[in-house]
Amino acid sequence: MYSNLRYLFIIGFFYIGVGSGFTVRAQETPEVSVGGALRFNYNLSSWKPEQKTRGGDFGYDLFRINANASFKGIYLNAEYRLYSDAFGGGMLKQGWFGYRFNRNDELQVGLTQVPFGIQQYNSNNWFFNLSYYVGLEDDHDMGIKYIHSGEKSEYHLAFFKNAEEMRFGNNTEISHSRYSYDVAGRNKEINQFNGKYVFKFGDNIKHRLGMSGQYGSLYNLDTKKTGNHHGFALHYEGTYKNWNLKAEAMNISHNPQNLEKASREVISMAAYGAEYEVAADFNMYTLTLARLIPIEWGPMSALQVYNDFGYMQKHKTGFEDSYMNVTGVLVTTGNIYTYIDYAAGYNHSWLGGNYVNDFSRGTPDATWEARFNINIGYYF
Repeated sequence: MYSNLRYLFIIGFFYIGVGSGFTVRAQETPEVSVGGALRFNYNLSSWKPEQKTRGGDFGYDLFRINANASFKGIYLNAEYRLYSDAFGGGMLKQGWFGYRFNRNDELQVGLTQVPFGIQQYNSNNWFFNLSYYVGLEDDHDMGIKYIHSGEKSEYHLAFFKNAEEMRFGNNTEISHSRYSYDVAGRNKEINQFNGKYVFKFGDNIKHRLGMSGQYGSLYNLDTKKTGNHHGFALHYEGTYKNWNLKAEAMNISHNPQNLEKASREVISMAAYGAEYEVAADFNMYTLTLARLIPIEWGPMSALQVYNDFGYMQKHKTGFEDSYMNVTGVLVTTGNIYTYIDYAAGYNHSWLGGNYVNDFSRGTPDATWEARFNINIGYYF
């Protein structure tokens, strides 16, 4: 029955698209555009005494290529990133084929963004918010997605066969060289359904009030059994002149069918060439505030100041909660965008402490750690 529902769900995408009417004219000549970015990074971290002694480190962040193409109504969107070997090396961030049925309706197939929560980003800073590090912000998976974007409402329906897959063995774990955080180790994400609805209203203050839900399976490579994972989110975004506010509350649960000796209170997630543990069940709350300040100072045209906060409330008794707060400013200078951030974390795998289990068990009486970071990128 589950399999039949899955295929009916996919067929429904095409039915909705056909019912919307094919009003987009097919172009006669192909169009291709290529862009990208080169970024460098400076960081000074409170938990690295030798780095502090030498005044921090400044080096390579990434080089990326973006490609967009269209022909006869079918279009392509792809982004490939090259990080250092220590951070996973080369990886496809996104890559999908699309078709617009009309001005408001489109279909995307491939490695496309999962419709869950505030998009495109639930943050303003270079680090993203806490939601990114557990696969709930700017996540991309392999599947098919239908989007309707009207004047007053917007909805997304999607089916994802699995997370991005680079290894096609019989029982191989997912590759750690990936941009989006996904369940890793002996469990694999499969057959996930997503739905998202946003109600848009307001004139002077533009409001976006929405809800998101997802349900999928977790296939265990050891037991050959299938567990599940699911999530629900309420989210709001408000924009008034140059001010922007984002708020989101999420409830997330993972129920893997592991071997008896393996904990079911913890799951593994991976990205950027490494794997760590995450609490299987948690609530997450995020709140961000930003203001854009136009300026005229030589080639400098704008500043955006912001504060992004995230709190991860773990359900398991004895697990220590995680926090993240980033205060910063984005400086726009022609094609150069510079993020200047002060990122603080408590039981945060990327901000001091224990990388392996800060997002799962955590460390009792942990201390807040901080990283001062400057990311400079030329975007073309």
